[in-house]
Amino acid sequence: MIELTQLQKVVQQNILINIPSLTVAAGEITAVSGLTSTHKDTFIQLLTGLTPPTAGQIRLAGINPFEQRTLFAQKVGILQADNGLYERLTARQNLEFYCRLYGLPLSRAVELLTLVGLQDQAHVRVQQLAPELARRLALGRALLHRPELLILVDPFINSSPASISLISQVLRQQAADGTAVLLIADESAAVTAVCHTVIIMNQGRLSHSYTPGDQPTPPNLPFKIPARLEGKVALVNPADILYATSDDGRTYLYTEDGRIPTHLTLTEVEDRLARSGFFRAHRSYLVNLQHIKEMIAYTRDSYTLILDGDQMDATEPIEIPLSKSAARDLRDLLDF
Repeated sequence: MIELTQLQKVVQQNILINIPSLTVAAGEITAVSGLTSTHKDTFIQLLTGLTPPTAGQIRLAGINPFEQRTLFAQKVGILQADNGLYERLTARQNLEFYCRLYGLPLSRAVELLTLVGLQDQAHVRVQQLAPELARRLALGRALLHRPELLILVDPFINSSPASISLISQVLRQQAADGTAVLLIADESAAVTAVCHTVIIMNQGRLSHSYTPGDQPTPPNLPFKIPARLEGKVALVNPADILYATSDDGRTYLYTEDGRIPTHLTLTEVEDRLARSGFFRAHRSYLVNLQHIKEMIAYTRDSYTLILDGDQMDATEPIEIPLSKSAARDLRDLLDF
Protein backbone atom coordinates (compact mmCIF):
# COMPACT_ATOMS: atom_id res chain seq x y z
CA MET A 1 0.00 0.00 0.00
CA ILE A 2 2.88 2.36 0.76
CA GLU A 3 5.95 1.97 -1.47
CA LEU A 4 8.97 4.27 -1.47
CA THR A 5 11.70 3.33 -3.92
CA GLN A 6 15.12 5.03 -4.19
CA LEU A 7 13.51 8.14 -2.75
CA GLN A 8 15.64 11.27 -2.52
CA LYS A 9 14.91 14.93 -1.94
CA VAL A 10 17.76 17.37 -2.50
CA VAL A 11 17.45 21.04 -1.54
CA GLN A 12 20.30 23.47 -2.17
CA GLN A 13 22.70 20.56 -2.74
CA ASN A 14 21.76 19.01 0.61
CA ILE A 15 20.19 15.55 0.68
CA LEU A 16 17.30 15.95 3.11
CA ILE A 17 15.67 12.56 2.50
CA ASN A 18 17.38 9.38 1.30
CA ILE A 19 15.35 6.15 1.54
CA PRO A 20 16.40 3.27 -0.74
CA SER A 21 13.26 1.25 0.05
CA LEU A 22 10.32 1.43 2.43
CA THR A 23 7.15 -0.64 2.19
CA VAL A 24 4.07 -0.79 4.40
CA ALA A 25 1.61 -3.53 3.44
CA ALA A 26 -2.12 -3.56 4.05
CA GLY A 27 -2.77 -4.40 7.70
CA GLU A 28 0.64 -3.23 8.91
CA ILE A 29 1.50 -0.37 11.26
CA THR A 30 4.95 1.12 10.70
CA ALA A 31 6.62 4.09 12.39
CA VAL A 32 9.34 6.32 10.95
CA SER A 33 11.35 7.91 13.79
CA GLY A 34 14.49 9.97 14.25
CA LEU A 35 13.68 12.83 11.87
CA THR A 36 14.66 16.35 12.89
CA SER A 37 12.20 19.12 12.06
CA THR A 38 13.65 19.99 8.64
CA HIS A 39 13.83 16.38 7.49
CA LYS A 40 10.44 15.62 9.01
CA ASP A 41 8.73 18.52 7.23
CA THR A 42 10.31 17.50 3.93
CA PHE A 43 9.27 13.86 4.37
CA ILE A 44 5.69 14.86 5.12
CA GLN A 45 5.61 17.20 2.10
CA LEU A 46 6.80 14.33 -0.11
CA LEU A 47 4.21 11.89 1.20
CA THR A 48 1.36 14.37 0.93
CA GLY A 49 2.29 15.48 -2.57
CA LEU A 50 3.21 19.06 -1.69
CA THR A 51 6.65 18.65 -3.26
CA PRO A 52 7.98 16.20 -5.87
CA PRO A 53 10.94 13.92 -5.12
CA THR A 54 14.29 14.76 -6.68
CA ALA A 55 14.71 11.08 -7.50
CA GLY A 56 12.84 7.84 -6.93
CA GLN A 57 9.16 7.06 -6.60
CA ILE A 58 6.34 7.34 -4.08
CA ARG A 59 3.30 5.10 -4.49
CA LEU A 60 0.43 5.33 -2.01
CA ALA A 61 -2.33 2.84 -2.76
CA GLY A 62 -0.89 2.74 -6.27
CA ILE A 63 -1.02 6.49 -6.91
CA ASN A 64 1.51 9.30 -7.17
CA PRO A 65 0.51 11.86 -4.48
CA PHE A 66 2.11 14.77 -6.34
CA GLU A 67 0.46 14.09 -9.69
CA GLN A 68 -2.88 12.57 -8.64
CA ARG A 69 -4.19 14.94 -6.02
CA THR A 70 -7.88 14.01 -6.23
CA LEU A 71 -7.25 10.28 -5.91
CA PHE A 72 -4.81 10.97 -3.08
CA ALA A 73 -7.51 12.81 -1.11
CA GLN A 74 -9.90 9.90 -1.66
CA LYS A 75 -7.55 7.08 -0.72
CA VAL A 76 -5.35 8.55 2.04
CA GLY A 77 -6.23 9.78 5.52
CA ILE A 78 -3.89 12.40 6.96
CA LEU A 79 -3.36 13.48 10.55
CA GLN A 80 -0.92 16.40 10.69
CA ALA A 81 0.85 17.64 13.82
CA ASP A 82 -1.62 20.54 13.73
CA ASN A 83 -5.15 19.25 14.30
CA GLY A 84 -6.53 21.51 11.58
CA LEU A 85 -9.98 21.75 13.16
CA TYR A 86 -12.45 24.63 13.05
CA GLU A 87 -12.22 26.07 16.55
CA ARG A 88 -15.66 27.71 16.61
CA LEU A 89 -17.53 24.63 15.42
CA THR A 90 -18.54 21.81 17.71
CA ALA A 91 -16.95 18.38 17.49
CA ARG A 92 -19.95 17.04 15.57
CA GLN A 93 -20.14 20.08 13.26
CA ASN A 94 -16.47 19.61 12.33
CA LEU A 95 -17.05 16.04 11.21
CA GLU A 96 -20.33 16.86 9.49
CA PHE A 97 -18.56 19.57 7.49
CA TYR A 98 -16.13 16.98 6.12
CA CYS A 99 -18.96 14.52 5.54
CA ARG A 100 -20.46 17.04 3.14
CA LEU A 101 -17.09 17.52 1.39
CA TYR A 102 -16.73 13.76 0.89
CA GLY A 103 -20.40 13.24 0.01
CA LEU A 104 -20.94 11.03 3.04
CA PRO A 105 -24.13 10.72 5.10
CA LEU A 106 -24.07 12.86 8.23
CA SER A 107 -24.60 9.71 10.28
CA ARG A 108 -20.93 8.92 9.58
CA ALA A 109 -19.99 11.80 11.88
CA VAL A 110 -21.84 10.16 14.75
CA GLU A 111 -20.10 6.85 14.05
CA LEU A 112 -16.67 8.50 14.23
CA LEU A 113 -17.45 10.41 17.41
CA THR A 114 -18.31 7.06 19.02
CA LEU A 115 -15.19 5.42 17.59
CA VAL A 116 -12.86 8.01 19.14
CA GLY A 117 -14.82 8.18 22.40
CA LEU A 118 -16.24 11.69 21.97
CA GLN A 119 -19.96 11.02 21.77
CA ASP A 120 -20.44 12.96 25.01
CA GLN A 121 -18.49 15.90 23.54
CA ALA A 122 -20.51 16.16 20.31
CA HIS A 123 -21.91 19.62 21.07
CA VAL A 124 -18.77 21.10 22.62
CA ARG A 125 -16.86 23.68 20.55
CA VAL A 126 -13.35 22.61 19.59
CA GLN A 127 -11.85 25.65 21.34
CA GLN A 128 -13.28 24.28 24.60
CA LEU A 129 -12.02 20.72 24.17
CA ALA A 130 -9.04 19.49 26.13
CA PRO A 131 -5.97 19.07 23.85
CA GLU A 132 -6.09 15.28 24.04
CA LEU A 133 -9.77 15.26 23.03
CA ALA A 134 -9.11 17.60 20.12
CA ARG A 135 -6.38 15.21 19.01
CA ARG A 136 -8.83 12.31 19.03
CA LEU A 137 -11.31 14.38 17.02
CA ALA A 138 -8.61 15.13 14.43
CA LEU A 139 -7.92 11.40 14.17
CA GLY A 140 -11.64 10.79 13.64
CA ARG A 141 -11.63 13.29 10.78
CA ALA A 142 -8.72 11.44 9.14
CA LEU A 143 -10.73 8.19 9.29
CA LEU A 144 -14.02 9.70 8.14
CA HIS A 145 -13.86 8.66 4.45
CA ARG A 146 -12.60 5.12 5.15
CA PRO A 147 -9.15 5.63 3.58
CA GLU A 148 -7.09 2.72 2.30
CA LEU A 149 -4.04 4.00 4.14
CA LEU A 150 -3.29 6.41 6.96
CA ILE A 151 -0.37 8.80 7.43
CA LEU A 152 -0.35 10.02 11.03
CA VAL A 153 2.07 12.63 12.35
CA ASP A 154 2.65 12.41 16.12
CA PRO A 155 -0.77 10.82 16.80
CA PHE A 156 -0.14 10.56 20.57
CA ILE A 157 0.90 14.18 21.14
CA ASN A 158 -0.84 15.86 24.14
CA SER A 159 -2.41 12.51 25.05
CA SER A 160 -3.02 11.03 28.48
CA PRO A 161 -2.59 7.27 29.07
CA ALA A 162 -6.36 6.85 28.54
CA SER A 163 -6.23 8.61 25.16
CA ILE A 164 -3.10 6.70 24.15
CA SER A 165 -4.91 3.44 24.92
CA LEU A 166 -7.98 4.47 22.91
CA ILE A 167 -5.95 5.73 19.92
CA SER A 168 -3.87 2.55 19.94
CA GLN A 169 -7.03 0.45 19.94
CA VAL A 170 -8.41 2.42 16.98
CA LEU A 171 -5.16 2.01 15.01
CA ARG A 172 -5.02 -1.73 15.66
CA GLN A 173 -8.62 -2.07 14.47
CA GLN A 174 -7.86 -0.08 11.33
CA ALA A 175 -4.93 -2.37 10.59
CA ALA A 176 -7.06 -5.45 11.27
CA ASP A 177 -9.53 -4.12 8.68
CA GLY A 178 -6.73 -3.98 6.09
CA THR A 179 -5.62 -0.36 6.33
CA ALA A 180 -1.89 0.40 5.98
CA VAL A 181 -0.81 2.77 8.75
CA LEU A 182 2.35 4.91 8.73
CA LEU A 183 3.25 6.88 11.85
CA ILE A 184 5.77 9.69 11.64
CA ALA A 185 6.73 10.08 15.28
CA ASP A 186 9.67 9.85 17.66
CA GLU A 187 10.28 6.57 19.43
CA SER A 188 8.15 6.21 22.55
CA ALA A 189 6.50 3.46 24.54
CA ALA A 190 3.18 4.27 22.86
CA VAL A 191 4.66 4.11 19.35
CA THR A 192 6.59 0.88 19.83
CA ALA A 193 3.61 -0.77 21.57
CA VAL A 194 1.33 -0.31 18.56
CA CYS A 195 3.78 -0.82 15.66
CA HIS A 196 4.84 -3.92 13.78
CA THR A 197 8.01 -2.17 12.54
CA VAL A 198 9.97 0.92 13.62
CA ILE A 199 12.27 2.54 11.06
CA ILE A 200 15.05 4.76 12.39
CA MET A 201 16.30 7.70 10.34
CA ASN A 202 19.54 9.58 10.83
CA GLN A 203 19.88 13.02 9.24
CA GLY A 204 17.20 12.12 6.72
CA ARG A 205 18.81 8.83 5.77
CA LEU A 206 17.40 5.40 6.53
CA SER A 207 19.62 3.94 9.23
CA HIS A 208 17.97 0.68 10.31
CA SER A 209 14.69 -0.86 11.40
CA TYR A 210 13.56 -3.21 14.13
CA THR A 211 10.55 -5.10 15.35
CA PRO A 212 9.40 -3.88 18.79
CA GLY A 213 10.11 -6.54 21.37
CA ASP A 214 13.34 -7.49 19.64
CA GLN A 215 16.68 -5.95 20.53
CA PRO A 216 16.43 -2.41 19.15
CA THR A 217 20.15 -2.08 18.57
CA PRO A 218 20.72 -3.66 15.17
CA PRO A 219 23.28 -6.48 15.02
CA ASN A 220 25.24 -4.83 12.22
CA LEU A 221 26.13 -1.76 14.26
CA PRO A 222 29.24 -2.75 16.28
CA PHE A 223 30.67 -0.64 19.05
CA LYS A 224 34.02 -0.16 17.31
CA ILE A 225 34.97 1.01 13.85
CA PRO A 226 37.57 -1.03 11.91
CA ALA A 227 40.46 0.85 10.33
CA ARG A 228 43.19 -0.81 8.28
CA LEU A 229 46.75 0.12 9.14
CA GLU A 230 50.01 -1.36 7.89
CA GLY A 231 49.81 -5.10 8.50
CA LYS A 232 46.96 -4.85 11.01
CA VAL A 233 43.41 -3.74 11.64
CA ALA A 234 42.75 -1.16 14.35
CA LEU A 235 39.41 -1.11 16.15
CA VAL A 236 38.58 2.50 16.98
CA ASN A 237 36.35 3.44 19.91
CA PRO A 238 33.63 5.87 18.69
CA ALA A 239 34.26 8.06 21.75
CA ASP A 240 37.82 8.68 20.50
CA ILE A 241 36.68 9.89 17.07
CA LEU A 242 36.55 13.67 16.72
CA TYR A 243 35.12 13.53 13.23
CA ALA A 244 35.10 11.47 10.05
CA THR A 245 35.38 12.75 6.52
CA SER A 246 35.45 11.53 2.95
CA ASP A 247 38.21 12.68 0.60
CA ASP A 248 38.94 11.40 -2.92
CA GLY A 249 36.77 8.33 -2.39
CA ARG A 250 38.43 7.37 0.91
CA THR A 251 37.00 7.74 4.39
CA TYR A 252 39.19 8.84 7.28
CA LEU A 253 38.63 8.83 11.04
CA TYR A 254 40.25 11.70 12.91
CA THR A 255 41.24 11.13 16.52
CA GLU A 256 43.58 13.08 18.77
CA ASP A 257 46.29 10.68 17.66
CA GLY A 258 45.88 11.60 14.01
CA ARG A 259 44.16 10.42 10.83
CA ILE A 260 43.20 6.78 10.37
CA PRO A 261 41.87 5.40 7.06
CA THR A 262 38.92 2.99 7.00
CA HIS A 263 37.61 0.79 4.21
CA LEU A 264 34.04 1.80 5.08
CA THR A 265 32.22 4.56 3.23
CA LEU A 266 31.21 7.65 5.18
CA THR A 267 27.58 6.54 5.04
CA GLU A 268 28.52 3.11 6.43
CA VAL A 269 30.45 4.80 9.24
CA GLU A 270 27.42 6.99 9.93
CA ASP A 271 25.15 3.93 10.10
CA ARG A 272 27.46 2.23 12.60
CA LEU A 273 27.63 5.37 14.72
CA ALA A 274 23.88 6.02 14.57
CA ARG A 275 23.45 5.63 18.35
CA SER A 276 26.81 7.06 19.38
CA GLY A 277 26.10 10.79 19.19
CA PHE A 278 27.42 11.68 15.72
CA PHE A 279 26.00 14.37 13.49
CA ARG A 280 26.21 14.86 9.70
CA ALA A 281 27.49 18.45 9.61
CA HIS A 282 28.08 18.46 5.87
CA ARG A 283 27.79 15.94 3.08
CA SER A 284 31.49 15.05 3.59
CA TYR A 285 31.78 15.44 7.37
CA LEU A 286 30.47 13.43 10.32
CA VAL A 287 31.12 15.04 13.72
CA ASN A 288 31.12 13.73 17.28
CA LEU A 289 28.65 15.99 19.11
CA GLN A 290 30.60 15.62 22.35
CA HIS A 291 33.59 17.39 20.79
CA ILE A 292 31.78 20.42 19.38
CA LYS A 293 32.98 23.53 21.19
CA GLU A 294 31.49 26.37 19.14
CA MET A 295 29.30 27.10 16.15
CA ILE A 296 30.29 30.21 14.22
CA ALA A 297 28.04 31.95 11.69
CA TYR A 298 30.21 33.92 9.26
CA THR A 299 27.28 34.91 7.06
CA ARG A 300 23.59 33.99 6.93
CA ASP A 301 24.47 30.93 4.83
CA SER A 302 28.00 30.13 6.02
CA TYR A 303 28.69 28.22 9.24
CA THR A 304 31.65 26.48 10.86
CA LEU A 305 31.98 24.14 13.82
CA ILE A 306 34.96 24.41 16.17
CA LEU A 307 36.00 21.16 17.86
CA ASP A 308 37.77 20.90 21.21
CA GLY A 309 40.33 18.24 20.24
CA ASP A 310 44.08 18.81 19.77
CA GLN A 311 44.32 16.72 16.63
CA MET A 312 47.91 16.02 15.52
CA ASP A 313 49.27 18.73 17.85
CA ALA A 314 47.69 21.38 15.64
CA THR A 315 48.13 24.93 16.89
CA GLU A 316 44.99 26.08 15.06
CA PRO A 317 41.51 24.98 16.19
CA ILE A 318 39.83 22.20 14.26
CA GLU A 319 37.23 23.72 11.95
CA ILE A 320 34.47 21.69 10.28
CA PRO A 321 32.16 23.13 7.60
CA LEU A 322 28.49 23.17 8.55
CA SER A 323 25.81 23.32 5.87
CA LYS A 324 22.87 25.71 6.25
CA SER A 325 20.30 22.91 6.66
CA ALA A 326 22.56 21.06 9.11
CA ALA A 327 22.90 24.26 11.15
CA ARG A 328 19.11 24.34 11.53
CA ASP A 329 19.03 20.67 12.46
CA LEU A 330 21.79 21.16 15.03
CA ARG A 331 19.84 23.96 16.68
CA ASP A 332 16.77 21.72 16.82
CA LEU A 333 18.78 18.78 18.14
CA LEU A 334 20.58 20.72 20.89
CA ASP A 335 17.76 23.23 21.48
CA PHE A 336 19.65 26.52 21.25
